[in-house]
Amino acid sequence: MSPAPDAQQRQAADELELRKRMREVEDGILARAPEHDLQPSLDRIRAVMDLLGEPQRALPVIHITGTNGKTSTARIIESILRESGLKTGRFTSPHLQDIRERITIGGELITREAFLDAWADIAPFVDAVDTRSVSEGGPRMTYFEVLVALAYTAFADAPIDVAIVEVGMGGSWDATNVVEADVAVITPIGVDHQHFLGDSVQDIAHEKAGIIHPDAIVVSAPQDPDVAAILADRAEEVGARLAVAGTDFGVLEREVAVGGQMVSLRGLAGDHPDLVLNLHGAHQADNAALAVAAVEAFLGGGEQPLAEEVLAAGLAAATSPGRLEIVRRSPTVIVDAAHNPHGAAVLAEALKDSFTFGRLVGVISIFTDKDVVGILESLEPALDEVVITRSTSPRAMRPSRLGEIAGEVFGDHRVTVIDELPDALDHAAQLADEGGVSGGVVATGSIVTVGEVRLLLGVTEVEAPVKQPEVQPLELPDGDD
Repeated sequence: MSPAPDAQQRQAADELELRKRMREVEDGILARAPEHDLQPSLDRIRAVMDLLGEPQRALPVIHITGTNGKTSTARIIESILRESGLKTGRFTSPHLQDIRERITIGGELITREAFLDAWADIAPFVDAVDTRSVSEGGPRMTYFEVLVALAYTAFADAPIDVAIVEVGMGGSWDATNVVEADVAVITPIGVDHQHFLGDSVQDIAHEKAGIIHPDAIVVSAPQDPDVAAILADRAEEVGARLAVAGTDFGVLEREVAVGGQMVSLRGLAGDHPDLVLNLHGAHQADNAALAVAAVEAFLGGGEQPLAEEVLAAGLAAATSPGRLEIVRRSPTVIVDAAHNPHGAAVLAEALKDSFTFGRLVGVISIFTDKDVVGILESLEPALDEVVITRSTSPRAMRPSRLGEIAGEVFGDHRVTVIDELPDALDHAAQLADEGGVSGGVVATGSIVTVGEVRLLLGVTEVEAPVKQPEVQPLELPDGDD
């Protein structure tokens, strides 16, 4: 039976009031120092968590750091754990379209009510820490620190069985690192955020190794030899067990397929053949192997293999919005959040590996503080033409300047500059259509670019289940490798 008209009006009014309160709280959090303007210290977040009674200490945690692949790996881990029957909490960053994407409970966005309840719990203590810090000549808590406190509080209130937590940046002094995780996951480490983490991959590795705590199990992607040595030294120093992809676990086989790929994986405790992964690119197979090792480490100390039906269901259900995600057909439009040279190179390789575009046009907007030349050079081999534009972020480089740099990398004849993103997307689609039915568009350069393109094309859901095509082996013409 449908609610009576007056009940419907009350429900609508309540929903409107809830959204208004949510916007007010979100605006207040956004007014703080943004996550790219870091204050490298754990003092403020520790102070708030102490005042809250350290809710994060009650949570078994899988903690994830690295330069690229963190969010995808977190989402695959979560999917497998949910299929294992556990109630999960996941904290990732940044978000595509809705701040609540950063905090999921049981695989769904945190409700507005739960978000506001957690804010009400932490707000007095945030104010107290702000007041003390400012009185001592320090800053208020940052945007990211507040969200971390809110996430850990919401997880404890839910409650959950396990938290899957992605660092915001770095490791040692990242606000998420007020936990001592049972399992630490290290995705590939490269150079990014140099102004905060250091100019060398070794400096960055030292920082990221800070999430390795005593008695943890550490699962790591293959790393540069210097990075691998740093991680091994840290694990030995604190008495953690280290397992490395390619030696202790990894991808045994993969086959490109329509809608994703078929993979066979070696976990810490056994082999898992012929699994469907509805994600594109060899790097996602690597992420899946890392996720399987992390789950086996968490559930059985790496000694007990996952049940095949659980693993198969978990991998098949895993999604990663904004990462080689198809958001439109005719022409095909793909979005990918690559925002550093390593991520751009992985994107370029995956485009060649998993798709057969006759003509591929890039829509590119990059933040000024990124390695713009490195990103463009990594993308250049995969793109026939590029349309340079900008997102609405104040950090986005001016299209005229980005276009000049792109001209030096691609050649001016392959570059078009269009200031407004909607117009740039339309023009790129027209260029792709000139390639016939095999034309495509990829929008990339930042998470903001990806989020705005998704919205422009009417993709508003992030956590809603999406019907995936059945994965089928991809038959390539003779001569294609």
